[in-house]
This record gives sequence, C-alpha cells and structure tokens, in this order.
Amino acid sequence: MKMLARSVLIMEIFVIGFAVLVAKDLTATNLESEAYWLAGFIALVAFLAAGSLKYKWGWILGWLTQVTLIGYGFFVFTMFFLGALFMGLWVAAIVVGRKGEAARAAFSEEKKTQ
Repeated sequence: MKMLARSVLIMEIFVIGFAVLVAKDLTATNLESEAYWLAGFIALVAFLAAGSLKYKWGWILGWLTQVTLIGYGFFVFTMFFLGALFMGLWVAAIVVGRKGEAARAAFSEEKKTQ
C-alpha cells in the first residue's frame, strides 16, 4: 500500500512542477506569486508525505496534498481535472494496497501452516 501511495505522491510532484510552468503566464491576473507559493507548498507537502507514509501523519499529509492539488485548479484550471484524477489514484492505491497486503498476509499464514 505504501509503495503505490508513494508512487502517486511522487508523480504529483512532477505534475505540480509542470503546472508551475503553466502558471507563469498568470501575470495578467496578478496571481503569479501566489501560484508559485502554493505550488511550492504542495510539492513540499507531497515530498514530506511520500517520505513519511509509515506514520499516521504521513497519510494525513497525503490527503492534504490531494485536496490542495484540486484547489490549485483556481490558478491553473486543468488542475481541477488532474487533481481529481490523482485523488482517484490515491484512493485506488489505498484500496488495492490493502487488498494486496491482506492477500500477502493470508499467503504467508497459509505457508506457515504447511
């Protein structure tokens, strides 16, 4: 579960980096510096969450990353869609990861009884 979730968070760091390149054209709306700061915050939180998924607060940071990535859509409209896509990947990583861990535990328990 951690490996899948970590992969989603790392890919989000790359996506937010590309979104900053789009946000640099926001000079007409005077939101350029706010877009940069928020993108840096999202990337930092995603980086910290990816490294700390063994703790509960790492998972909380992961959820915070998902919400702020969708919120970045107010600066770069496409991020509403990409944020929703990554939220789906995040949930899928958790669900599939739990099923995989349960299957691994059952397999290892079966192996011990043999």
